[in-house]
Amino acid sequence: MDLYEYQAKHLFGKHHVPVTAGEVCYSPDAVHEATRKIGSAVVVKAQVKTGGRGKAGGVKLAQTPDEATEKSRAIFGLDIKGHVVRRILVTPASDIAEEYYVSFLLDRANRAFLAMASVEGGMDIEEVAATKPEALARIRVDALRGVTPDKAREIVEAAKFPAKVADQVADILVNLWTVMVDEDATLVEVNPLVLTPDGQVLALDGKVTLDDNAHYRHASHADFIDREGTDPIELRAKDLDLNYVKLDGEVGIIGNGAGLVMSTLDVVAYAGEEFGGVKPANFLDIGGGASAEVMANGLDIVLNDPQVEAVFVNVFGGITACDAVANGVLQALEMLQSKGAPLTKPIVARIDGNNAVEGRAILTAADHPLIELVDTMDDAARRVAQLAAERKARK
Repeated sequence: MDLYEYQAKHLFGKHHVPVTAGEVCYSPDAVHEATRKIGSAVVVKAQVKTGGRGKAGGVKLAQTPDEATEKSRAIFGLDIKGHVVRRILVTPASDIAEEYYVSFLLDRANRAFLAMASVEGGMDIEEVAATKPEALARIRVDALRGVTPDKAREIVEAAKFPAKVADQVADILVNLWTVMVDEDATLVEVNPLVLTPDGQVLALDGKVTLDDNAHYRHASHADFIDREGTDPIELRAKDLDLNYVKLDGEVGIIGNGAGLVMSTLDVVAYAGEEFGGVKPANFLDIGGGASAEVMANGLDIVLNDPQVEAVFVNVFGGITACDAVANGVLQALEMLQSKGAPLTKPIVARIDGNNAVEGRAILTAADHPLIELVDTMDDAARRVAQLAAERKARK
């Protein structure tokens, strides 16, 4: 889960990383009041989960409450790389002597943590890495040892931070690592980390990505969920503890196992090219031991997506045998029907693996009007794409 800047700064402050104060505003009038309270020049900053805000006109300096209000009107509703601005952070303007960059991230490719630091902050770090790779220090961080004061000084020296800020930056790195570990983050970034004319080093901006798999350890992280900016179907799926991601397509996908579901997405997308570019509508992994209730929740989510025209249930029996899966699908449809759910969209089912023959026999005997059993994954993908295209054409 990516955080907004103001949320990242909240975590920074919690772990003693020096940040600038600020107030989140949801209207121009609120911006006016926040600027009045600050009583000096302010920076009006769009809150979106993407970079490039400044270049897009989402970060502006204002000297008075009236000027801040006027500039906020141009920022609210601004589309920045597909993200619409619905909230603004108002912070006191800071005089900047120098700008730096620091971050920690989970380096999945090398199965390690990585520290990156540069004395050339304030610009896209990708640009620094591409044009001046020598200006970006990359230091591996041992997961067990972490960032000790000695490790922090190693990072500072590798990035060639000036002696006048070395101690402050080292302390900040230790505390940023605490954010990384204590909050179960996969990314912690400050760009820019600034030196003010009076010699103070501050995190002027912040970016944090939290690991959703560790959500159960952090009840307070629920407050960071962006309900305004998240698809309502995804929110409902999260409430049902489903591993679901909304996509822009017409074929609902339900499978058991992330690898199988990813393969299903590819096969459906390929098959859909034959039928006018039909695409998958979602990623939904119900897990290896899914019950009828979990299957019902999954079907409920997928069938109630207005973009979905047909559903592909692709299951490989393992922990849960195929006969149990087949019974689960039928029970799920009964459960939904008993709740008054409108069941009109066709479901193509492909089941294989443990007790596949018995599972297919159960679905065949049931002869449910919505369920069509197809033997192979490729044939099932082609059939569900065809059904989705036909329904779409009739609208």
